[in-house]
Amino acid sequence: MMVLADILLVIGLLFILTGGIGIVRLPDFYTRLHAMGKCDTLGVMLVLVALAIYVGPSFASVKILLIMVCIGAANPTATHALGRAALQAGLVPWERGKES
Repeated sequence: MMVLADILLVIGLLFILTGGIGIVRLPDFYTRLHAMGKCDTLGVMLVLVALAIYVGPSFASVKILLIMVCIGAANPTATHALGRAALQAGLVPWERGKES
């Protein structure tokens, strides 16, 4: 079971690292927001599943499950709200060939 937890932890950390690289490499706010929103949510979920496996069946596992539900609801909602607010504020999405 611990091997599965280790594998999930490494995969989760790779997703988080990929999102961090996306923040640095991608050209504008919207693409960065998209990359980080997806990678962050999945990476944190995998890390928390690995943590729940390490802890084993206990009250702490239930707390970890509740944290996962909150993150699963909050991250996509916050990402959508940020993107919508940026669009309403007039931030123009990046287009290929129009580098500034």
